[in-house]
Amino acid sequence: MGYIKRDIEKLITEASQSYSAVLVTGPRQTGKTTTLMHLMDERRRYVSLDDLEARRTAQNDPELFLSLYPAPVLIDEVQYAPQLFSRIKIAVDSGAKPGAFWMAGSQAFRLMDLVQESLAGRVAILSMPSLSQHEIYGRGEATPFEVSIEKLRERALRGAKADITNIYERIFNGSMPGSISGKYPNRSMFYSSYIQSYIQRDIGDAADRIDSLRFADFVRAAACRVGQLLNIHDIARDVGVTDDTSRRWLQLMEKSGVVFFLRPYSNNLLKRTIKTPKMYFFDTGLVAYLTKYSSPTILMNGAINGAILENYVVAEMMKSYVNSGRDFLMHYYRDKDSKEIDMVIESDGELHPFEIKRAASPGTELANAFKVLDAGSIPRGIGAILCMKDEVSAIDRSTLIVPIWTI
Repeated sequence: MGYIKRDIEKLITEASQSYSAVLVTGPRQTGKTTTLMHLMDERRRYVSLDDLEARRTAQNDPELFLSLYPAPVLIDEVQYAPQLFSRIKIAVDSGAKPGAFWMAGSQAFRLMDLVQESLAGRVAILSMPSLSQHEIYGRGEATPFEVSIEKLRERALRGAKADITNIYERIFNGSMPGSISGKYPNRSMFYSSYIQSYIQRDIGDAADRIDSLRFADFVRAAACRVGQLLNIHDIARDVGVTDDTSRRWLQLMEKSGVVFFLRPYSNNLLKRTIKTPKMYFFDTGLVAYLTKYSSPTILMNGAINGAILENYVVAEMMKSYVNSGRDFLMHYYRDKDSKEIDMVIESDGELHPFEIKRAASPGTELANAFKVLDAGSIPRGIGAILCMKDEVSAIDRSTLIVPIWTI
């Protein structure tokens, strides 16, 4: 497949016209460096701090490093030399041109704190997730998901239709550029290497004396619980670690961009809501690998088929906003009376509720749960049932039926 055009390219270009320093962060192997190298011209130098000699110079003499690699420059794996940030700050304050410093690095652990401490207000920080459904299968300009018939019809023109079998193939294949592009055609080997590299480099850099085999078991135990209410004790018990260790390891997984959490929606008028977050992985292909599913068909009929579909939809929805540079507030809803809504997005002063279903013809009663939000202080806007239907349709004026392939 070769290079896959990224939706975030437009944001990088725009930021480089206004900011002297641009930092692209994100989980391991999501294509940060590949994208920046694709966008750079012949004037821009490239240096990676994976090179131990370059790293040593950047750490010990950042002024000399920036003389050896003058702007415009792309500094890769910048998290290995935070000493550079103060020198880059001086260069920016001295009038460095827009786009002078491109940086890429994992959003792991201390990087964001160090950048914001040294370059606050001077750097554009962009987050690059793994590939979106639009990037792999779609065409045209990326836009955030919006619940209106007009916007959804526009999305449909930029998407690629997919039935339930195709959707589970997408879920199984995942969203990592190295695998999707065909660079690493052996999927199992790719994910096995990914886990080893992740534990050795990201986790190893963050935590001393961590038991790598037990941590790998922990990641697998977490993958078995995607789309569920987070139960730290259950994961700890399965792996044989303490609850405190379980909590700390989940924080490492979140900070390194492997998992994310949906917090429950609540306000002062909805007093019976549950406070526990739900856990999701950014890449469903990694979940399928860790949970030992050997094909999309087996996954589609397996025990986690509903949970991994929900994970896929929530992650794709999030990517549509991140790649468009749009802020969003995404939650789920569940109360002590067992009323539940899979996803609630707060946007433009309204709450938009969503249910996620495998069915092609979901029942109209699914929208009844949305009414619980009417008791809150923020008005309820248009909601949707996200399902396997071929085309956009509606239950009524306040509830649309939306094919998952359009996200």
